[in-house]
Amino acid sequence: MATKKDDTPKRVNILNRRASHEYAFLVKYDAGIMLQGTEIKSIREGSVQIQDGFCTFHPDGSLWVHNLTIAKYTEGTYNNHEPTRARKLLLNKRELKQLANKNQEQGLTIIPIRMFVNERGFAKLEIALAKGKKLFDKRDDLKAKDQKREMDRARDY
Repeated sequence: MATKKDDTPKRVNILNRRASHEYAFLVKYDAGIMLQGTEIKSIREGSVQIQDGFCTFHPDGSLWVHNLTIAKYTEGTYNNHEPTRARKLLLNKRELKQLANKNQEQGLTIIPIRMFVNERGFAKLEIALAKGKKLFDKRDDLKAKDQKREMDRARDY
């Protein structure tokens, strides 16, 4: 008797851990992403690197993500995708307008912070409007993190 393949989908949750250290998040959005060919299969394998990613607006008002690396699918043929191409993000007009207005302010940028596959099987990219942290802000965050860790240790004993 043949064994049945497990039908439960593996949860994909790829985080940009460096972003929370480098930036303070002001607003977060979940955006769809336009993919080609074998890209979704590579995402389901977890072969994605979002650490260097950033988002820009094109003159037509659409939002694109750059430097998002989706590795080539290992089982792909000559139809395999380009790993580092720019990909269009899918947001509604109201969200695009809000982001475009806020992105004009000095010191703000739009960065990807998490990629996941939702319940329906669509790849989503969580993006954030972010402001770069100064060195003393980073130190304060690390100090607060260490204090929280010490308090948790003391509570456990």
